[in-house]
Amino acid sequence: MEDISKNLYKLLKESCESCKSKTIALSGGLDSTVIAYLLKERKPKGIAVIAQDFVANDLTYCQMVSKQFEIPLKIHNVDTAEILTCIEETIKILRNFNDIEIRNNVVMYLAMKWIKERGEKGIITGDGADELFAGYSFLVKKKKTELEKEIQRVCSVMHFPTQEIGKALGIKVESPFLDKKIIEFAKNIPPEFKVREEGEKRHGKWIIRKTFEEKIPKQIAWREKSPMQDGSGTVGLTNLFDSIISDERFEEQKKEVEKSDGVVIRTKESMHYYEIFRREYGNPASKSKNVCPYCKHSTENSKFCRMCGAFPI
Repeated sequence: MEDISKNLYKLLKESCESCKSKTIALSGGLDSTVIAYLLKERKPKGIAVIAQDFVANDLTYCQMVSKQFEIPLKIHNVDTAEILTCIEETIKILRNFNDIEIRNNVVMYLAMKWIKERGEKGIITGDGADELFAGYSFLVKKKKTELEKEIQRVCSVMHFPTQEIGKALGIKVESPFLDKKIIEFAKNIPPEFKVREEGEKRHGKWIIRKTFEEKIPKQIAWREKSPMQDGSGTVGLTNLFDSIISDERFEEQKKEVEKSDGVVIRTKESMHYYEIFRREYGNPASKSKNVCPYCKHSTENSKFCRMCGAFPI
């Protein structure tokens, strides 16, 4: 374990130092905090997007990181009207109506839009750590006999919408965990060093946590995975749509869409996103052999539909 930790530290340090951008997308989660620690001597800036109308749990943690590493932090508070406007732009870029992906990635759209308006050219993100080091909760829950195969599957289909958003906005997205050397190194780390019990609790990204637990705040080193939608508060959009769209109206729209497009819409939030997608790109149905049973879009042999967010399929 000691050798793995030393090599991981060295490779991550080199990868972080190769980044040219001056701003970190700082959530106060494990991955962005490790990056902040490794770059603290360079005095980078941090940006955190917080939905002011919903409950967000990242604020305390990113402020903690900012204070400990003396990193100037911009808290970009956004109201619901701005989020909804940017959701439309995010859907146009990502070309899907996947509610989970939209809720998460509108956060990165807002962050990159903010830095672009201030003349910056790039942003540093923690993309890749959850896939390569088994950070997702569904991986943590896997049996040991299934874990390695499932990590390999996730890595084979990993996809980062932040790159698409950055390209659309003209912002360079730098992700230290996705350095080729780190990807190759991670592939050779035994799964028992990625998911392991610590303090009577099973943790993903265990080797990253152990490597940096004495260097970053302990509350963050062992903080549970918190998706961007939870940390920023955009998860509150689900309740918002549930409250403003009546059950009767939703059922009526759902039947209309299924009849006209053959698409089954699962939630009120998804219906809102689908209407934007449909207006821009038409029916998502594909002629591929492997299609999602809900939206009829190609699934590329995955258990998850990237188009509508259905899981499992």
